Amino acid sequence: MAAYPNREEGRGGVKRVLFMCLGNICRSPTAEGVFRAMISEADRIETDSAGTGAYHTGNPPDPRAVAEAAARGIDISDLRARQVEVADFDCFDLIVAMDRANLRALRAMAPRGCRGEIRMMVDGAEVPDPYYSGGFGAVFDMLEQASASLLQEMRRM
Repeated sequence: MAAYPNREEGRGGVKRVLFMCLGNICRSPTAEGVFRAMISEADRIETDSAGTGAYHTGNPPDPRAVAEAAARGIDISDLRARQVEVADFDCFDLIVAMDRANLRALRAMAPRGCRGEIRMMVDGAEVPDPYYSGGFGAVFDMLEQASASLLQEMRRM
């Protein structure tokens, strides 16, 4: 079971966002790192990331993602891959998919009437998977822009 702060306790006005990709070692931990670097304590937002697959459970982010983030002043080396759990659909207010395939997978596994809103990270576009093709810098840029928009939206929630 994943460790969430205050998971069993009342939410106390805290908003939670879960970033999702396939293996949870490239896009979603990068998105989590970028987003958590943007939030302040006053935002009362908690973050996590997960994968729809269990391919890399327990592993740190891809070294190329860690290097790209570090080059931009963000440390994601503390993150570890995990697979999404059914409980996540009620623990998080927002569940953000990096691509349509993961969006479909999340919607298929979501319990009926779950609390979490499931949607794409970028409206009308997919965040490309750099695992095989590279392009970690371009993915980081895309996630940085999308995270700034998401943060503004969550501040209005």
